Parts: sequence; structure tokens; C-alpha cells
Amino acid sequence: MDQRIDESMTTECTIEEEAWAYLEKSIIYYNDRPIGTLAACDPSVESLNYDQCFIRDFVSAALLFLLKGRAEIVRNFLEETLKLQIKQRQLDFLEPGRGLMPASFKVETIKGQQYLEPDFGDHAIGRVTPVDSCLWWIFLLRAYVKATGDTSLAEREDFQEGIRLILELCLIARFDMYPTILVPDGACMIDRRLGIYGHPLEIQSLFYTALRAAEALLLDNAINKSTIQAVIQRLGPLSAHLRKHYWLDLERLTVIYRYKGEEYGKAAINQFNIYSDSIPYDWLSSWLPEKGGYLAGNLGPSQLDCRFFALGNLMAVISSLTSEKQSQEVMQLIDQRWDDLVGYMPMKICFPALEGQEWKMLTGCDPKNKSWSYHNGGNWPVLLWMLTAAALKTGRTELAVKAVAIAESRLSKEQWPEYYDGQNGRLIGKEARKYQTWTISSFLLAKELLEKPDYLALLTFD
Repeated sequence: MDQRIDESMTTECTIEEEAWAYLEKSIIYYNDRPIGTLAACDPSVESLNYDQCFIRDFVSAALLFLLKGRAEIVRNFLEETLKLQIKQRQLDFLEPGRGLMPASFKVETIKGQQYLEPDFGDHAIGRVTPVDSCLWWIFLLRAYVKATGDTSLAEREDFQEGIRLILELCLIARFDMYPTILVPDGACMIDRRLGIYGHPLEIQSLFYTALRAAEALLLDNAINKSTIQAVIQRLGPLSAHLRKHYWLDLERLTVIYRYKGEEYGKAAINQFNIYSDSIPYDWLSSWLPEKGGYLAGNLGPSQLDCRFFALGNLMAVISSLTSEKQSQEVMQLIDQRWDDLVGYMPMKICFPALEGQEWKMLTGCDPKNKSWSYHNGGNWPVLLWMLTAAALKTGRTELAVKAVAIAESRLSKEQWPEYYDGQNGRLIGKEARKYQTWTISSFLLAKELLEKPDYLALLTFD
């Protein structure tokens, strides 16, 4: 990117105008049609896979385009990514499963012809399959329909089939006793090993959101009948399970503290055989406010991950996965522990960070995920739009205003970094890209939601 353009933008434009200019520069064209945005446009470093369009990254930009009446790019994105979905069962076990959406794609040109090259995780660091891509895709399709009123797109047979295939992938018979989805480490926004193998909150919140969206999008006909029935049957147990077993507040902590182990039978209170010694009571009992709580990061046999994961909790509020009371308590926790969870840049993806021997064991000594960096306690501006939406939905507008003001004071001056480091989010991330598209679009989307709260209906569920 031309340095003179950067200087001109910062001296002659408002921050919003500057952000829009960078967002426009990031748009990808395929056969002269806009279909997405580059992950980042940082001219100072090698592009690697940042020259691709990631499904999860594009969500905030897509929502922003919908709010500004530019639905064409979102429609093109939905159509082209649907074509990339795996439609047939693969004989090779190394190939992606049927129904899976790619993590990202890029436009390639061979002999003057353009085509899209998808990445299903086979090129990713760690070769991890993206579980969240298909869930974000359904969420975005529902937002497109609500923004445009164009039901014809979602009602097309190829789109109905695409939704069914995603749900088939998520609702398939499995070796599991609970309504949550079992997934590997690194299968979501936290795309590196961080000890979230099992039933991480981020995926469960997105799964619930996608089920709610699918319920609204699927036509009530013979071919969809069994799928709709499966969605309805899953929604109630899933929300009940998460609201009960993942919820942490002082009252719940007291109950867990007094758990007995090795219980057998249907009457067992400690159903997951959580051992009290595995819970960090010294930290939790002082950190949890009197009024406030959150959904834990993970739950499984003898495992309760007590870390606070922002994306999962914020999406739980946005989708009404949490009850009204729980939603208020999540926002109360964020307010009471603002310095820990927001600090100098909204918002910390995970708190607290893994340190010492625990970091070595759970991350595999990943140097990028050192304590208070990247996904291990780093601050991510992309979470600003979710924080804003959750705050508006719960009537805590002042939290959104405060968070947007912090972002506005830094992001432009620091060239729109991907993430921030440090216990309070004060340092620009050690390996953060500049001009990160979802940082830019999230800021603009948060501003738009504050100015026109009625737009919240596109993103949230009653």
C-alpha cells in the first residue's frame, strides 16, 4: 500500500472515512464480481494466507455491507462459497467430509481463466479442519434474508441442500452422550492448540446460533421434514445443557466446591465427575463479582475449563443461548472486570492466559501463543462488534460506547492491527498484521450499530 495514500488518509479524512477506504481496497473480485475481502492488506510483510478471504473473517464486513445497502457482495459470497461446499462423500479419509465449508478461498488465474481455490484446512498451520465456517455461513445467510427481504435466495434448492448438508454434518450420529458438538483443538477462531479439545464454548454458541438460523431458513416441506425435526429436538436440550452445566457464578462455584467424586447412577449430582482440586478456587472466588457470571470454556469428563472465552459468551448473549438473567450477568461481569477483559483494547479473547508448565503442555510450547499474546490472552479488536451487539441487546449501551471510544483512540493511529498483546492489551501484537480487514470492519460495524440500534435485529435472536 502506498505510504503517501496512508498519510493523506490520516490527515484529510475522518477515522470512519479512512477505515472505509481501506475496506474498499480489501474487496476481492471474481469474474468482475465482488465476492469477499482479503484477510489483511499489510504491505510490510509476506502475505502467506492473508491474501485469502476467510469465511469467519468476512462476517463483520458482510454484516456492514448489508447495513449499508450493499447486499450484492454478500449474495455473491454466499453463492460462491456454497459451490465450494463438499457435496459428495469422500472415499479418501484425508479428504474433507460432506457438508464442510472451506476455511478460506483465493482467486487464482490460469491461462486467463479465473477460478476459486478453497482451503479446507489442508494448508493451515496444524492442518486443522474449520468447524466454524459452515456455522458462520448459515448465520450470514439468515442476516442476508432479514436485511434484504430476499427469501428467494435461501429458498433455492441448492441453498436448501447446502443447509441440510451442514446440519447433517453437525447432527450426525456420534459417540457422545450430550447435545454439544465434539471437536478438536484449533477448529474455530482459536486456530491453534490451546487446550480447547472437546466441547469448546465458541463452537457450542455458534452451533446453537446456526440451529436457530436454520430453523428460520428451512422450508417446511417433505424433503426438509426430518432435518427440521432434528433441529427442533436438539435446540432445547442444547440450551438447557449449556445454561446449566457451563454456567459459573459464585453460587454455582460453591456447589462445585462441595462436589463429591465417583458418583454412580442417574441420581449423581456431579455428573461429569469434576474433582474439586482441578478448579482454581483461589482465583475464581476472588475474581467473580457478587453479581455476575459467565459460561465456562469447556466441559467434559473430569474437566471444567474455567477460562472466560469472549466470543462464545458474547455470541451466547446475541443468540439468546443464555437466559435473560444470565445475559445480564455476563455483561455485569465484563463491566466489573473491565480492566482484565477489555483494558486498553476491546477485547480479550481468553482470560486468564496459560502460563508456565501449563502453557507448555496445552499449547505444545507454541511461541506465538505465549502468555498474553495471540489467542492465549491477546486482545482482538474484531470482538468489538460482538461486544457492542451484546451490550445493546442487554440495555448496557454505555459499555458499547466506552469500548468503541477506546478502539477509536488507537486503531487508526496504530494502522489497524490484527491483535494486541500484554495483560492489559497495551502492546501491538508481536506478529500482528497491519490493516487487518476484520479489525477495520468490526470497528465500522460497531459504530453503525451504535448510531442505528434497530439494525440489531439482523444479528440477534429473541
